[in-house]
Amino acid sequence: MTRLAIVTGASSGIGEATALRLAREADLRVVLVARREDRLRALAERIGRGASYVAVDLTAADAPARVREHAEGLGDPLGLLVNNAGAAWRATFADGGYENVRRTMEVNFDAVLRLTEALLPLLRAAAPSAIVNVASTAGRVARGGTGAYSASKFALAGWSDSLYLEEAPNGVHVGLVLPGFIATEGFPQSELRAKALTRRMVSTPEKGAEAIVAAGLGRKPERYVPRPYGIAAALRVVAPGLVRRVLGGGGAQVMTTRTGADAADER
Repeated sequence: MTRLAIVTGASSGIGEATALRLAREADLRVVLVARREDRLRALAERIGRGASYVAVDLTAADAPARVREHAEGLGDPLGLLVNNAGAAWRATFADGGYENVRRTMEVNFDAVLRLTEALLPLLRAAAPSAIVNVASTAGRVARGGTGAYSASKFALAGWSDSLYLEEAPNGVHVGLVLPGFIATEGFPQSELRAKALTRRMVSTPEKGAEAIVAAGLGRKPERYVPRPYGIAAALRVVAPGLVRRVLGGGGAQVMTTRTGADAADER
């Protein structure tokens, strides 16, 4: 029996790689969700096999209903939801203030909750099914200048843990993927990849996709990408003072480097 796999943020980066990876599963029919219709159309044509798309901004009031209506119209049960869409705008709190936190939470947390709420009845009806929430290593270890992004990903990680416990009795698995530095269109990691010392810190969208498959189809609780990034999360718990000294000292420049740009968006 064919089942649907919905992937948000599917027009580039980890989302695109995940859609291509899931398309290799014989019993899955991929539904692509993002804002850029031209890219979604091209990707759906590349995938074939009944792939379809919904071009929508997930922060729009009608977005969850539109995605659900599309899924229901396809007639197949919903076996997997990958909440991957996200955005980031770097700023200190003194400079970006509440507004930067608000807009980041709207995309990275609120939109995920709203879409999941709309699709949860379909996932329950298709159980065993799965939800994979793509958070970030920044959802375990915060860095200067990325507080709004970390806040949204910390919230997503905590909510995912709770949702796992709530939905396990209903047959809906909830997995969490926490990428570190991954080279994508929105986050090219140019500075890190240019230096031999930091090049190995950067992973690929394809490895992110494999982690999502493990957390979804493999029903694993969580995956870091690359896996050694889990060490930083563990150190934050057992040695918080050490982590703060490292991030506030000589390691801060490396750890806060992203693109040199003020904003990145992979919706």
